[in-house]
Amino acid sequence: MWKYCLILYSLLLAPAYAQEVDMPKLVTNVVNEHILPGYERLATRSAALSKAVETSCPDNLDAVKLAYNEAFDAWMGVSHLRFGPSEDNNRAFALAFWPDTRGFTPKTLASLLTDNDPAIHDAEKFTTVSIAARGFYPMEFLLYDTQFTEEPAPQRCDLMAVMAKDIANNSAAILRDWQAGYGEMMIKADNDIYRAPEEAVRQLYTALTTGLQFTAQTRLGRPMGSFEKPRPNRAEARRSERSQRHVLLSLQANRQLASLLSENDEDIDRGFERAIRIVEDLDDPAFAGVGSIQGRIRVEALQGAITLTNDLVAEYLGPKLGISAGFNALDGD
Repeated sequence: MWKYCLILYSLLLAPAYAQEVDMPKLVTNVVNEHILPGYERLATRSAALSKAVETSCPDNLDAVKLAYNEAFDAWMGVSHLRFGPSEDNNRAFALAFWPDTRGFTPKTLASLLTDNDPAIHDAEKFTTVSIAARGFYPMEFLLYDTQFTEEPAPQRCDLMAVMAKDIANNSAAILRDWQAGYGEMMIKADNDIYRAPEEAVRQLYTALTTGLQFTAQTRLGRPMGSFEKPRPNRAEARRSERSQRHVLLSLQANRQLASLLSENDEDIDRGFERAIRIVEDLDDPAFAGVGSIQGRIRVEALQGAITLTNDLVAEYLGPKLGISAGFNALDGD
């Protein structure tokens, strides 16, 4: 009963809290301290990946893998920011098409290699291929899946080179658009996209809560499957054993965003701290452990901690920003 009373009390105070918050300052801090640095890191590391493929494939695949993982890490730092420049021209999907529920990625890659498609050798033509063959996830197949690692090296390297160039171009374009006007437009909030600072803050709040829901429901929910039928082969980036790492990096990125939006709310931060501590102690890089009872229990505990953190965001941060507890980031209500 006390919990429902607290939520009701928070809702009653929401307008007063919202008036006390300096909305333009919040947006400015998020853009300058979270969004721009994140995309700068992605652009830099993606350019390094493109250079690594060009200079080190196939003779030094370890160097390519290192650059790949560093660039993928950078993407995880901004993967929750699915609005604005990342959505233009389907750039976010071109960087990260997942989950691939129908297995389009390996089929498309196999077709490109088997037919020696001209797009493999032409960066401009490559932008017209299926989204399933572009970005970090198909490159994971080429680097880690035995179906493709045994392909003739020159052809596979050509495909990885054009793929890495595509990643670098999209990353640079997103950063350029943020630097060239979108960031300032979001801060000023006097335009057709953001007519008031409150709308910009709501967009950032949506990114935060959607990011947490995606991690709990998809990054963890897909490999968990059901108790009777776990699905470890559905784990994100399992071939490179990045599944657990993606949860950690996503939580760390969302923690920073939550801290900026809440102005360092300690209750919310404790929720993130607990979830991060659980994932750091998990020692299950590809979530293969969901197939055992003990392993599943540990992943369920992580999922519960992330869901609880999202509840704390809704309970404490939402009312402070004038956003009702009934707001659902996934359906926009």
